[in-house]
Amino acid sequence: MASEADPTFAGDRKHGQSILGPLERRFIDYWVPRLPRWLRSWHLTMMTLGWSALTVLFGWLASSEPLWLWAMSAVVFGQWLTDSFDGTLGRTRGEGLIKWGFFMDHFLDLLFAGSVVIGYSFIAPGGTGFLFSLLLLVTCAMMAVSFLSFAATNQFQIAYYGLGPTEIRISYIALNTFVFYAGEEVFWWGVPVVLAVNVLALTVLVWQTHKNLWAIDKAALAAQQSG
Repeated sequence: MASEADPTFAGDRKHGQSILGPLERRFIDYWVPRLPRWLRSWHLTMMTLGWSALTVLFGWLASSEPLWLWAMSAVVFGQWLTDSFDGTLGRTRGEGLIKWGFFMDHFLDLLFAGSVVIGYSFIAPGGTGFLFSLLLLVTCAMMAVSFLSFAATNQFQIAYYGLGPTEIRISYIALNTFVFYAGEEVFWWGVPVVLAVNVLALTVLVWQTHKNLWAIDKAALAAQQSG
């Protein structure tokens, strides 16, 4: 949601490239000019509220009827669609909602990620609730690292090692499909594996961010002392 009002703010300029980024970019650039004129970027952004509520609802319904997992997958796709289009639509039409868009878009992304974890907690067998609490904590922590790093460097990065929000959403859909055919018992070993992978990713991300910020501070100190 670009504007020339504050060139020092870089929240609308993302760093890092995901595997599907170039293909996604072409898809967005093709469809955004074809969206109806009455549609605004904030309409798309705020739709994540509805997507989040539906995710929790369909997760609860899937606990008794696995067919609702397909509805959850449809919601994940819908949230990707609206979340992908809103920023480009705002820039194309000169709406100027840069800082509002940064705040609300990513706040709602966090809300949606939490709703996915809550939705899965309904489906999982009893006894795995604590693992989902840890998974929700790690999910929030990973997003917090991106925001805190941005506050320190003014570079906003959401893709790491070729993996970004789009790839994560695809993994949700793949998990729904796997659970539908394999049954909920997959959670007994699947949740610990997913949690372990996320903890490892968080550890690497925090370590690299720590090294980067340490180097920046030391370089600034050296420049100050030499000056």
